[in-house]
Amino acid sequence: MGTGNWLGIVSTILIVLCFYISLTFFQNIKSGKNVLKESKLADVFWLALGLVLPALYSVYLYIEMMW
Repeated sequence: MGTGNWLGIVSTILIVLCFYISLTFFQNIKSGKNVLKESKLADVFWLALGLVLPALYSVYLYIEMMW
């Protein structure tokens, strides 16, 4: 398995983690817990990481192809 395959797997895991944190966030809203800000920040962080990693790898491959 190449780097692209592993990156796809890691990206998928990060996005699933983001959805899990989103569901936890909604559950915390319902129960009135005071960890809403941390849940939102974690959700945005993992989603951004899951979406940016493949994009950065694509840019890297494009630059390598140009040289």
